[in-house]
Amino acid sequence: MGSTEKKSVPFNGTAEQEKALREVIAAHKDQQGALMPILQQAQDIYGYLPIEVQTIIAEETGIPLEKIYGVVTFYAQFSLFPKGKYKISVCLGTACYVKGSGDLYNKLKEKLSLEDGECTPDGKFSLEACRCIGACGLAPVLTINDDVYGKLTVKDLDDVLAKYAD
Repeated sequence: MGSTEKKSVPFNGTAEQEKALREVIAAHKDQQGALMPILQQAQDIYGYLPIEVQTIIAEETGIPLEKIYGVVTFYAQFSLFPKGKYKISVCLGTACYVKGSGDLYNKLKEKLSLEDGECTPDGKFSLEACRCIGACGLAPVLTINDDVYGKLTVKDLDDVLAKYAD
């Protein structure tokens, strides 16, 4: 795998999702500046914006695919890759980094066999680095969905991940 290629679960959009997407596009496509709300709602529908979704948007709006891709890759709010059921985000802000969040992040990459932004093949976990989340007093911090874990060490990771064993 090349360094720019990310492991991902295959695209498996449903007919219901595509119908919802086409309704969103129809509601917005004649408005000035419609691309951002279409992309935001498309991501709400699918959880991310794979090339298959971008292609539908391009075909329906007449906006060139390369422009859509440029917008999707420019704004951090958009993702080209699916997020896991459990989204792990490790703070690499200064306070957390100084207290060892880089070690936590690297250990999670190793344990889950993931790089930044990737999702496990079963769709269970995704991993990303983030900047300060405002919990510096708990450094180092990671979140899993809405759960915040602070003052962690690498040894704590197995116990934290075990809480998400379905």
